[in-house]
Amino acid sequence: MTDSIEQALEEIKFGPDGLVPAIAQQHDTGEVLMMAWMNRDAVRASLTEARACYWSRSRAKLWRKGETSGQVQLLRELRLDCDGDAVLLLVDQTGVACHTGRRSCFFRAWRNAGWAVIAEPQISPEMLYPGRG
Repeated sequence: MTDSIEQALEEIKFGPDGLVPAIAQQHDTGEVLMMAWMNRDAVRASLTEARACYWSRSRAKLWRKGETSGQVQLLRELRLDCDGDAVLLLVDQTGVACHTGRRSCFFRAWRNAGWAVIAEPQISPEMLYPGRG
């Protein structure tokens, strides 16, 4: 399996910073959950562990979705776009995907010449990340 993962990595066009944009989508409903970044190690870990792993630009390290919040994304399928420069993770999301406590990070819509909040938090960020702040 390691050889096939390494071969898959060769097909991904990582940017000059070593990153590729990654969209997470709920596998059964099609709901777009979040956008993040992946490097080679994050893709490798996701495929090996069948769990979404991303590259945190702010912390400059790998982070497995849900490692602190418990809101895990199990990887069902990894897809590569036609140009090879973006990936789509079809996941089974436990709970919420957004650090604001919402199911999706895409909770604002442009309506009536302004941004409207279209989804309220399902859980408070303080409950997701106790001891922060």
